[in-house]
Amino acid sequence: MSSEYSISREIKRLRSVRGYGTELISIYVPAGFQLSEEIGKLKEEYSQSSNIKSKSTRGNVQSAIDKIIQYLRLYRETPKNGLVVFCGNLSDNQSKADIELFSIEPPLPLKVNIYRCDSTFMLDPLELLVDNKDTYALLVMDGREATVATLKGAHIQVFKKMNSTAHAKVRKGGQSAARYERVIEEQIGEYYTRIGEAINMMCQQLQFKVKGLIVGGPGPAKEGFAKADKLNYQIKILGVYDTGYTDEYGLQELLEKAQDLLREEAAAKERKVLERFMQERVRNGLATYGYENTKEALESGKAGTLILSEDADLFLVKYECSSCKEVVERIEEGQHREAKHSCGGTLQAVEVKDIIEELLDMAEKAGTEIVFVSSESSYGKEFLMGFKGIGALLRYR
Repeated sequence: MSSEYSISREIKRLRSVRGYGTELISIYVPAGFQLSEEIGKLKEEYSQSSNIKSKSTRGNVQSAIDKIIQYLRLYRETPKNGLVVFCGNLSDNQSKADIELFSIEPPLPLKVNIYRCDSTFMLDPLELLVDNKDTYALLVMDGREATVATLKGAHIQVFKKMNSTAHAKVRKGGQSAARYERVIEEQIGEYYTRIGEAINMMCQQLQFKVKGLIVGGPGPAKEGFAKADKLNYQIKILGVYDTGYTDEYGLQELLEKAQDLLREEAAAKERKVLERFMQERVRNGLATYGYENTKEALESGKAGTLILSEDADLFLVKYECSSCKEVVERIEEGQHREAKHSCGGTLQAVEVKDIIEELLDMAEKAGTEIVFVSSESSYGKEFLMGFKGIGALLRYR
C-alpha cells in the first residue's frame, strides 16, 4: 500500500508537468517483454525524430530517447510487473534543457506496450493500476461455458474456465418429455453448482476479502445462476449485465459495463466510513484525528481503520537554525521552505519525513485496515480541510 501511495503521489506530480513542444516521452513495457526489443524500437524512434522541424524539440526528444535507452540497459530483464518510464525536458528555461527521467514499477502486471511523445506524460494506464485496490469476483457465462476471474484495479486474472453440455441439443430417444426435461434441469443444476464451487474456492483462497460478484454473459443462463443460490453466504452478487462473450473478451466487456457500479461501490464505502468517523467525533467516541493522535493510536493497537485523504500531502520537517543551531519540527503541507527563526537566523531543513507514508507503513505492519477517501464529496472536503486528511476509527478508547 505504501508503494502504491508513492506511485499515486508521483503521478500527481508528473501530471502537472508541461513540455514546450511534443518532447515528453512515456514508455510502457509490459511484464515479460524483451527489453532488447524495446531498445530496438526506441532506436527506430530516435531515427524518425530527425524529421522534427524544431531544432530544440528535436534535440530534447533525441536526448530523452538516448537517456531511456541507457537506463533500460541497466536491467537484465523486465521487472515482474513491467516497467514504466517517463523522460523529457523539465526546464523552466526554454533555452536551457534539463532532461529528467522517472521510472516506476507498477503494483500489478502491465499488459500494454506504449511509446508516446507529447507535451504531457501519458499517465492513465498507470493510474488505472493504483486507483482502485478492492478485489471483485467476475463471472461471464452462458448455458455452455463459463469463465471465473478476479478484478483488482484494472487487472483481470482468470481463475477457471468450465463447460456444460446441459443446453446442447440432445435427442430424446425413448424418454418421456417430462423425464427428458428433468434430466436437462439436473444437468443445468450440476453446471450451476460447479460454477458456484469455483467461485467459492476462489474467494476462500482470497480469505473472502472480496467486495462481491459481478455477473455477465449472453442469454438467460446468468440470471438462472444468480437465482440458484450456489454461493457462500459471504459472497454478494452486486450486478448482472448482458455481454456478448463468455471468455476474456467477455470479462473486458463486463468491466466496461460495470464501471458505474464500481464507482458507486467505492463511493458507498467511502461515505460509510466518513459518516461513522464524523458521528464518533461529534460524541467524542471511537475516532481520532491528526498526525500525533493517529500515530499514537496505531502504535498502541487502538486503531481499527486508518483513514487518509487522497489529497493529503503532509511532511514532518526538522529544521536547524543557521545562527543558534536550535532544532525545530513542523508539519508542512507540500514542499517545505526555508524560514526565519525568532533569533533572526534562517531555519534550514535537515530532515524531511513523509507523514502519510509513515502512517501507511505502521498500519500495514499492524494489520490495520486502510481506507483512502477522495475530497470530492462534502464529507471528503470536510475531512481534508477540518482534519488535515488524517484520522482513524478506534477499536477502543
